[in-house]
Amino acid sequence: MRLDELQQWVSGALGVPHVELERASEDASFRRYFRIRIANRSWIAMDAPPEREDCRPFVKVAQLLRDAGVHAPDVIAQDIGRGFLLLSDLGTTTYLEALDETTADALFEDAIGALIKWQLASKPGILPPYDEALLRRELELFPEWYMGRHLGAAPDAAQRSALDALFAKLVAASLAQPGVYVHRDYMPRNLMVSEPNPGVLDFQDAVFGPITYDVVSLFRDAFVSWPEERVLHWSARYWERAKKAGLPVRGDFGAFYRDFEWMGLQRHLKILGIFARIHYRDGKPRYLDDTPRFLAYARPVAQRYAELAPLAKLLDALEARSAGPAYTF
Repeated sequence: MRLDELQQWVSGALGVPHVELERASEDASFRRYFRIRIANRSWIAMDAPPEREDCRPFVKVAQLLRDAGVHAPDVIAQDIGRGFLLLSDLGTTTYLEALDETTADALFEDAIGALIKWQLASKPGILPPYDEALLRRELELFPEWYMGRHLGAAPDAAQRSALDALFAKLVAASLAQPGVYVHRDYMPRNLMVSEPNPGVLDFQDAVFGPITYDVVSLFRDAFVSWPEERVLHWSARYWERAKKAGLPVRGDFGAFYRDFEWMGLQRHLKILGIFARIHYRDGKPRYLDDTPRFLAYARPVAQRYAELAPLAKLLDALEARSAGPAYTF
């Protein structure tokens, strides 16, 4: 049994006769995480079945983050062939659990600081590029899985043509941004309240790509929404600090925020498709509950820019087919 194998491997890595594995978390992938406690110390064991997951990107990006001064887990032991990693433990409280009206400003200020450190360490050629092929593949998840599989409303010829034109604009806007290291899921569920703060997790899909991508992930999150004025405020704080640090953000905040919104639209359409795929292909239904949040993010952006009007029309046509809870602080 795989869990017995992991338990034996962790025992050997820690040099103890026996360990208890306590479920720590799981994510949308096939990875599982377990906490090991011995006396007053704890570690995290990752179980990533090698036929489904590759641990090597995790190990590589963890080192890049740590080299950049970001608090990522230390890889204490590894067995890549079996898909086992033993990691330092960054704590038990996620940003998602800790965020409220009184804590958000301080927590996000720390998250902005860590993100800027990560971006300042960027070098091309180290991580896979967030290129046109990947951006387009991600966007195609929306018509395939959200429209077609979830809503039973595969795009007709006119809608397909409109989507093709929209996707071309979103891809071009993304590729026009300066390139930096991109975590690709830099959101409150993947940030831990820790010292130094934050601890950063779930980074194995990191790429080299658009500078606004992780900022959008942080403030237009998959699992919690904020009023637009707060998103504007935090985005401006990032922009001010990034400019001061010498990162290649746009010199005008209005232009930066347009990049932010268009990049967010690419991400939100992708995630609508991903959450539907996770439900129908992988049997994890709870993610679909948050799809209304992404429609609520996407529609105002589509309405604000004349070039995106065809998407606003399409979303209006789909609105009656989607339902589920959403919440806002």
